Amino acid sequence: MSKKTLLVIALGTAIIVAALVWAFSPRPVNVEVAEVTRGLFEQTIDDDGKTRVRERYVVSAPLAGRLQRLTLKAGDVVERDAVVALLRPVAPPLIDAREERELESQVSMARAGLARAATAVERARIALAQARADAQRTKKLAAEGFVSSTQLERDELNVALSTREVAAAEFERQAAEHQLALARAALTRSRQGWQEGRGEQFEIRSPVAGRVLRVAQESEAVVKFADTLLEIGDPSDLEVVVDVLSGDALQIAAGQAARLERQGVTAPLEGRVRKVEPSAFTKISALGVEEQRVNVVIDIVSPRAQWQNLGDAYRIDARIVVHKTDDAVQAPVAALFRDGARWAVFVADGNIARKRIIESSRRNAQMALVEKGLAAGDRVIAYPGDAVRDGGKIVYRNLK
Repeated sequence: MSKKTLLVIALGTAIIVAALVWAFSPRPVNVEVAEVTRGLFEQTIDDDGKTRVRERYVVSAPLAGRLQRLTLKAGDVVERDAVVALLRPVAPPLIDAREERELESQVSMARAGLARAATAVERARIALAQARADAQRTKKLAAEGFVSSTQLERDELNVALSTREVAAAEFERQAAEHQLALARAALTRSRQGWQEGRGEQFEIRSPVAGRVLRVAQESEAVVKFADTLLEIGDPSDLEVVVDVLSGDALQIAAGQAARLERQGVTAPLEGRVRKVEPSAFTKISALGVEEQRVNVVIDIVSPRAQWQNLGDAYRIDARIVVHKTDDAVQAPVAALFRDGARWAVFVADGNIARKRIIESSRRNAQMALVEKGLAAGDRVIAYPGDAVRDGGKIVYRNLK
């Protein structure tokens, strides 16, 4: 075989070997890269809720009778003791001993409710006095540098919330006084000859000043005892009720901050958790799954001018802050993956992917708090697929 033929064979063999090496060698993987940052980290529990008038009063019929057509509409302003409805007798009723005892029981129940409301007022006033005293002491200590400004803000906020609790207790006491007056009036009229069929009318008055929230019975009709006629409250005194999963409720405590977002409004409202209700309830999710939910009540602490257009039962998106770190190393949640029982990420080291084990105990919807394993400025691979390997070559698709 000639040298020329051998040279051609050798050259062809080299080309084939080079093609096979190129075909089977691993190619760089296109990846998205995000940067590890340092800054404020917040872990929140997000859910939707609705606004609710803090204290509402349901005006009901104290007697059975014919209700005259109501002239009030939802949104109308009413003063305390203003006449909101009129009742006329349907027919001369016959009162017997049983009915009289029932009316007497109503009076006793209303009297007990008034005593209970008066006790609540005193309790709220004592709590307010204690909150003011604590705030005064904290203010003096803060001026001398013994306590932080955060503690002073917390005590001042507690004074504001205690003031609202006193107002709410007064509201309840006024409502209880009105209920007692209604019960006494019903018993007195029954004893004084309401059964004689005189064409007199019974005036139903508003127990508090406020606005009409809802009219349950607008047209003239015969109503029974305790039928709901309308609801009255103060729409400027709102709270937000958010039902969260019972597992999430374990992380929520009174006093935690919350952000309240409304559709069509960019600036969120500031809120603070007032209480987590002690009892859960069952709710069917959109997927048909039974869930145990707990109501979380949030007070709006932003100035009234920022939410004056809100009304009763408006939808709100709430973000309850359950953990906050001011200067934290954080990485995108999309970069984390499980490596056995530990968390890991792929760090972009030039054009090489390096797997790194990290420690992360808290995450929110976008970022994860990293206690160990990463530093600010590191680049991590987001959404790493099966093609990414430790030590493998990568090509940046983007740089965030």
